Amino acid sequence: MRRLLLATLFLALPAFAQDVVVERNVMVAMRDGVSLAMDVYRPAVDGVAVSEPRPVLLTRSPYNKERERDVATAENFARHGYVAVIQDMRGRWASQGEFTKYAVSEPADGYDTVQWLASQDFSNGRIGMWGTSYGAHTAANAAKLNPPALQAMLLNEGGMANAWDHAVRHGGAFELSRELTWVWRQVRLEYDDATVRELFNTENVEHWYTALPLREGLSPLAHAPEYERYFLDEYQQSDYTDYWRSMPLNWSEYYAQTADVPMLHVGGWYDIFLRGTIQNYTELSRLKDSPVELLIGPWTHSGNGRTYAGDVDFGEDAAIVDFFIDYQRRWFDRHLRPEQASPRKPVQLFVMGSGDGSRNDEGRLNHGGYWIEAESWPLPAATPTAFYFHADGTLSTAGPSAARASTTYTFDPRKPVPTLGGNVSARVKDGAFDQRERADFFPSQAPYLPLRSRDDVIVFQTPPLQEDLVIAGPIEVILYGSSTGVDADFTAKLIDVYPPSQDYPAGFDMNISDALLRASYRDDRHTRDLIEPGAVYRLTIRPFATANLFKKGHRIRVDISSSNFPRFDVNPGTGEPLGKNRRMISVNNTIFHDSEHPSHILLPVLAEQPAPGSTAAVRLE
Repeated sequence: MRRLLLATLFLALPAFAQDVVVERNVMVAMRDGVSLAMDVYRPAVDGVAVSEPRPVLLTRSPYNKERERDVATAENFARHGYVAVIQDMRGRWASQGEFTKYAVSEPADGYDTVQWLASQDFSNGRIGMWGTSYGAHTAANAAKLNPPALQAMLLNEGGMANAWDHAVRHGGAFELSRELTWVWRQVRLEYDDATVRELFNTENVEHWYTALPLREGLSPLAHAPEYERYFLDEYQQSDYTDYWRSMPLNWSEYYAQTADVPMLHVGGWYDIFLRGTIQNYTELSRLKDSPVELLIGPWTHSGNGRTYAGDVDFGEDAAIVDFFIDYQRRWFDRHLRPEQASPRKPVQLFVMGSGDGSRNDEGRLNHGGYWIEAESWPLPAATPTAFYFHADGTLSTAGPSAARASTTYTFDPRKPVPTLGGNVSARVKDGAFDQRERADFFPSQAPYLPLRSRDDVIVFQTPPLQEDLVIAGPIEVILYGSSTGVDADFTAKLIDVYPPSQDYPAGFDMNISDALLRASYRDDRHTRDLIEPGAVYRLTIRPFATANLFKKGHRIRVDISSSNFPRFDVNPGTGEPLGKNRRMISVNNTIFHDSEHPSHILLPVLAEQPAPGSTAAVRLE
């Protein structure tokens, strides 16, 4: 009687906490006969699983179904009335088969798992999927095949739109540090051969950045051939071919056939997948009838449990780990249980920059920030505003008047500009940092001067702002450039320049967003087309979107250069096949900033913006 009473009470009050029982290593056969392992977490009373069918929440991961973060989420879901399932992906941990990152089998495995769960006695036939990073990719991949039982998806910092456009390749370049570091780490920690694991524990991945391009059979990856093949395929296939159109690497080609279900896309301003998160939200909200929502905080990849990103802190409202599990569960409650109205508008954004700029006890800059909400993206109130580059290094809304003006610098691929934070991942330092070289950022060199001091970094900045300026939305840099080589890279970085203060006597050059364009892939070309030396090209560089308050007294700065290493591979300048070159040459690159070639950055300026703490600002709940 007591068990029946508790079960009845639970049905009436979905948030009632109760026991959880776990059935481990449940094997489910996929359509090709390979069986995958899952752990099933069920709500229970006195140690006995509740018999009434429940909605099921599924995540699929290559990182072990017993990982603490996923287990904590699954237990929370089960205590609040869901059946929660964590599955090891094909070839990982307790599952059969062979693992390949972004394998062609992933969408079908997700579809088959969803449909199998819908047929079980513990299921009411309504399946939701959740996941972070790779777990979000697996949910997106299942949705591309539109399994009938899939009813909702929550994708946290994953679900890339197109790996050729971002996250693996970017503007024609290769996301070197992320991809090589990910491969290195997987072999080091999880490879079957202990001798190979020890080799990768001994070899420093940063040392191999200097041996590029890696060649088949001639690096430590030769001892893990399946990982070597994966890395070299992505490294060397620079054109947008059918390889990049394959379903596991691409969502943009499959939006129309994707399941029409409620979705929440979660991203971070410093997350490697931010561009895809926003594109997925924008396109799917346009194509689908079900509600599609967007949530972006000031986070690095998988960093929404921290108030900081890199060396910058955004205040106590920035971190959501303490209630993100509850936040996810309440979101699923609205879509898998009796319908409830959403308490928020579909777009929730964190605007960075309302802090006082002091140094906190952890040694980080207090940049601060606050949450806002909107009905759509881009924000209707944001006005794209051009800030033009001028010959004297200024940046202003007034266009250049000079008939002829340009800046030329020499780019030496053997001395690239080091990556100092930004949208990177895979154990590479990401987030916001003072743009000054330092010993723990490869390949920085003593005496560790600011990047602005380099002769291959061209700086354009405003005078100190006379009033606060808020931007929120997409960014574009229109650059008129030429090179003495047959190919060249151009990078653009947006920086919030803090003035000198007691805590930061030299000021603080905080990176906001950046991007790279390889000129041989200009104009969104899908096939490489070398440039003509000396010819002037109009190039569009697309830094990731952002939201930032540039405070009175700060400067808005744009740095233009030709490398960002090791985030991106270095352009050798020779025109040889990418990823296979044997030579590197120095080239002279030129930026034009005159009336005929008005290079500029387009910033989404908000004319009116709620101040933090006002009734128009919101608190994320």
